[in-house]
This record gives sequence, structure tokens and C-alpha cells, in this order.
Amino acid sequence: MSQGRLPDGYAVALVPGVRSREDGAVLIGGSPMRLLRLAPRARALVADGRVVVRDAATAELAGRLLDAGVAAPDLGAVRVPADVTVVVPVKDRPAALARLLTALRDDPATRGLPVVVVDDGSAEPVDVAGVRVLRLPESGGPAAARNAGLRTAATPFVAFLDSDCVPRPGWLAALLPHLADPRLAVVAPRIAALPARGWLAPYEAAVSALDMGDRPAPVHPHGAVSYVPSAALLARRSGLGDGFDETMRVAEDVDLVWRLTAAGWRVRYEPGGVVAHEHPARTGKWLRRRAFYGTGAAALAARHGSLVSPLVLSSSTALVWALALGLRGRRRAAAGAVLAVSTARLARRLRTPGGPLPLGLAAGLVARGTAASGRALARAATRHHWPLAAAAALVSRRARRGLLLVAVADAAVGWWPFRHRVGPVRFAAARRLEDLAYGAGVWWGALRAREPRAVLPARPPRVPTT
Repeated sequence: MSQGRLPDGYAVALVPGVRSREDGAVLIGGSPMRLLRLAPRARALVADGRVVVRDAATAELAGRLLDAGVAAPDLGAVRVPADVTVVVPVKDRPAALARLLTALRDDPATRGLPVVVVDDGSAEPVDVAGVRVLRLPESGGPAAARNAGLRTAATPFVAFLDSDCVPRPGWLAALLPHLADPRLAVVAPRIAALPARGWLAPYEAAVSALDMGDRPAPVHPHGAVSYVPSAALLARRSGLGDGFDETMRVAEDVDLVWRLTAAGWRVRYEPGGVVAHEHPARTGKWLRRRAFYGTGAAALAARHGSLVSPLVLSSSTALVWALALGLRGRRRAAAGAVLAVSTARLARRLRTPGGPLPLGLAAGLVARGTAASGRALARAATRHHWPLAAAAALVSRRARRGLLLVAVADAAVGWWPFRHRVGPVRFAAARRLEDLAYGAGVWWGALRAREPRAVLPARPPRVPTT
């Protein structure tokens, strides 16, 4: 991995939601949450919520804030040369490929960039003018096709674009400044849905499985953004090494990101750049695609263990919810006692030497974490673990009522932010179908590979304090 520091002029700014305590001596935030204690000089440098790199000390501080997830790049003045090769893997999509190449030519930022089209064994060989076509003798899958293009590229940076994508103007300009960070291996744009017809189109436009949202974020396991799809990526060639795992036909993008972060590289999500993607319009094909995505969990579990777990839950939080769902007075009282003990323990960890015990802060954090775990439990019951929930509902009237309530509540909460874009009935129907398909894929993949870690819960990482 490159050991270069952040360059002079590179700036980072504290992200919204980061809490400052003790007059800025302590910062709490990130995903997963962590606590940072700042030395007096560092505290002074972060006083206005922004750090500009001017020397080795400010570079180290900015990098520390980035890695903790409490700051994000502020790159308005940073410029990186567009020394990029565009790699397009394709198989049997001539019309989509022509549409993509037209979009590249129409964008001044990408017009004239070298383009390598990797023909992954199309029935009719790709024949397009103005780009280099690399034809593979037989189909090796998208990972193998991207790697072939990666080996062919001669530039320091490579942009991967799937053939069913249409990059919007300015997408590359939004991503390039991130590469000023020599430890950044990959930066990904936001994936939006191409305009389409059919009953699924409004749902996909609102909550596509490839859309990571409208907030920039670091990408790493257990984070708010834990992976980015390989439909569109900008990468540093020296960071990718051998590239994607060619044995994986699905989830190869998740595997790549997790290997990079484990090796010390940074990966970021930048929604300021947008690439549109053509999603399946027919219900059957859409459901098969979601089930196919789910099968990747087993392969990820084999490579990364519990990082792929669909439910991350501490033992104390699991006990709280088990007691609370008992719906009896004594059990609810016991749940409250467990929360009180967790609050006291966290307060002792957060306490600074000589300072008061921050019970209020600890209580707020415990309450927020407990609520988040409750939402995760409800989501798991309707998505990853719906076969177990359905089995319980078959034998228990109480479980049936609970599952129905959770399914309706989950759809309502998910729909509310997008209520002006898609109707509630359409949203609820699509969400339930998508979750059934994805969960079925997860369980089928786990059973076929005999990989239980794809469905088992895991303990959360310990909250770091540095």
C-alpha cells in the first residue's frame, strides 16, 4: 500500500452529526461510532470544524479524522489530471454499449479518454469504431472482463462502467479530486435508475439496490455504506493489485472493497457524481436478479467470515429485545435493568480522567443503539431471515400478528422519505417481493455452499476510543 501522506491543500471537514464534548477535546461520531480524544494542538486545528493540510502534522490529523469517519474530504480546490482509461465489460448488449459510448463522447470531461471495451464472449463479436476492443475467447464473467481491461490500461487510474450504464455529465469531475489522497484506492459515484416504464420503475427510482444514498461516506464493513457496486467505479491501478476475484460471479464488488480496506486502503462513496443504470423492468427478471444478489452472501462468508452477517447484535442488546418482546411487566423491568447496566458501563468508558461520569451522553447513545438494533431485527425478520419468521408464524398466532405488524411498519417507514415519488401500496408490494427474493437467494446460497455464517448473527465491533 502507498505510504504517501495527504498532500498540502487537501482539506477535510467534520461531518454532520459529529458531537463535540469538553470544548472540542473529544469528538464522538462515525459509523460505527467511535470516540476520539484530541491533543491540545489538534483541538485548536479542528476548532472551526475544518482541517487544511499544510505539513506532516496536519496531514496526520486529517487522515486520522478521515479514518475515524468523523470527517469527509472537502475538495473544492483540489484538481487531479484526468489520466483515466475507461473499461467497459460487455456481453450481448450492442444497443446499450452504443448508448454508453455516446454518453462518454458527449461529456467534455470524458471525450477523448482511452476506452477499452472487453467483449466477454458475446454471440455477435463487438465491432465499434474509435475504441479498443478486447475480445475474450469465452465468457469469464464480469470480474474476469474487468480484470482484462485493468491489465490492458496504461494510465494510473481506471474507470469501470458496465455497459447498461449511462454516466451523467460531470460524474468523473466529481470523483477525480478524491484521488489526490494517495491512500484512496476506489471512489464510487451514485447509481441512479434510468427512466423506465412498468410498475416497478417508481420504486427502483426511489430505492434501487445499487443506490447508496445522497450522503458522501467512507466505505468499509459495518459502516453506513459497507460496499459500493461495481457498475461504476473509479480506481487507482496500483491499489487494485490483481483486481476482482474472477471465481466470483456475484458480490465480487463487495469482496474487492473489503479486501482493500483490510489492506489499509481507503474507499469512498461520492454521490456528487451520478451514473444512471438500466434496471430490469419485468417482474420475473427483477426478482431473479435480487435472488442472484442474495446468493453472494455465502461466497462472502467463506472469504470474510462474520463481516457478511445480516444481523449485528451485542449480547446485551439481544437480551434487552428478548425481554422487551416478552410483553410482561417483570420482563420489561428486566430489560430496563439491562439498559441501565449498559449505560453505566459505557459512561465509564467515555469518562475522561478527572471528569464527571457522562451518564446523559451514555444513556442517549445506548438508547440510539437499542433503537437501531430494533430496526435491524425487524428488517431481518422480513428480509434475510424471513424463512424463520414465516415458520414461526405457521405455528404461532402471536408470531403471525407480530410478523404482519413488522412487515407493514417496515414498508411504511421505508416509504415515508419517498412518499412524493412512489405510492404506498406500490412501494410496499415491491419491497416485500424484493425482500422475499433476496432472502431466498441468501438461504439457497448458504445451504448450497454449507456456509451458515451467511445467515448467522454476529457481535458488533468494539467501539474504539483513541
